[in-house]
Amino acid sequence: MKYYLIAGEASGDLHGSNLIKALRQKDPTADIRCWGGDKMQEAGGTIVKHIKALAFMGFIEVVRNLRTILRNIKFCKEDILAFRPDVIVFIDYPGFNMRIAKWAKQQGFRTVYYISPQLWAWKEGRVHQIKKYIDRMLVIFPFEKDFYKKWNYEVTYVGHPLVPVVDAFMAAHPELHPQSDVIALLPGSRKQEIKAKLPIMLEAAKKFSTHRFFIGKAPTIDKELYDTYLQGYPNVALVSETYPLLMEASAALVTSGTATLETALFNVPEIVCYRAGRLSYEIGKRLIKLKFICIVNLIMNKEVVKELIQDDLNIKNITAELNTLLHNEDKRKQIMTDYQELRRLLNYHGNASQNAAEAIIDFLAK
Repeated sequence: MKYYLIAGEASGDLHGSNLIKALRQKDPTADIRCWGGDKMQEAGGTIVKHIKALAFMGFIEVVRNLRTILRNIKFCKEDILAFRPDVIVFIDYPGFNMRIAKWAKQQGFRTVYYISPQLWAWKEGRVHQIKKYIDRMLVIFPFEKDFYKKWNYEVTYVGHPLVPVVDAFMAAHPELHPQSDVIALLPGSRKQEIKAKLPIMLEAAKKFSTHRFFIGKAPTIDKELYDTYLQGYPNVALVSETYPLLMEASAALVTSGTATLETALFNVPEIVCYRAGRLSYEIGKRLIKLKFICIVNLIMNKEVVKELIQDDLNIKNITAELNTLLHNEDKRKQIMTDYQELRRLLNYHGNASQNAAEAIIDFLAK
């Protein structure tokens, strides 16, 4: 079979790479062409557009890069027509992927969506587009099945693909264990995120002179960007791999997104950090109707980890919350208990990537 996969961000590259491995196990002759990153390429996919050229964040950033986005859409359609895949698999990245999905369905291609757009966060009405243009939806959060059910659309819950990834890494590195003086800084995977949050994180680090802070470098960001911020912070260093850092961290400051879930699965108490441009934030605040922004809190339907959003993300608040995480044993124990329940909810019938690959192949067989 011929598979065309489209991922546009670092997390999609990770999940796409594991999906490619699972597809190849079940379909050894699979011909896989994709939009993605280094991980998808290493897994055996033929990369036609790298995620480094695709990550645009926020309303203003999208408008500024509209011409590039439109060129990418045109190229994607031409590439799909030339390849003629048996199925197109969309991996998250909804702004781009839903435009391609509409066109693909009109062209008669079979469509699968793996990792649903977060319609439960805003614009619920877009479910009608999903029902119209997506033949099979594979979801990774337990509450998404109920969300789609109320719209009379049957989806398949496959579990979360990060659980086996984290479990495998932990099992392979028993020599790594938490260090009481190590704190992880995960400022995001996009330049805008890093520029907005890393300076505040670094200033807060000055308040903890007896601790060592390590920044987890995003694979899509050049080292030079981090170097411009690191002068004058002797207790802060840059590391190239996030997972070993999380194995050794006793606490973490994490940008809202997939990294918050990864941090929780590594059992690291965390503070969730979010700050956007003022205009983007004000627009988003009026469109997004959720109690929380962190996926850990959303899944658990309560505040498991502290969220510092926009103006609340400041040195004073970070310092106070980090002191709580480091020194309040009751708080740490409660977080660990909640993390265990989170893992139970996400570890659904084993390996999510295998479940997703099986669902895709079953769909094609039918």
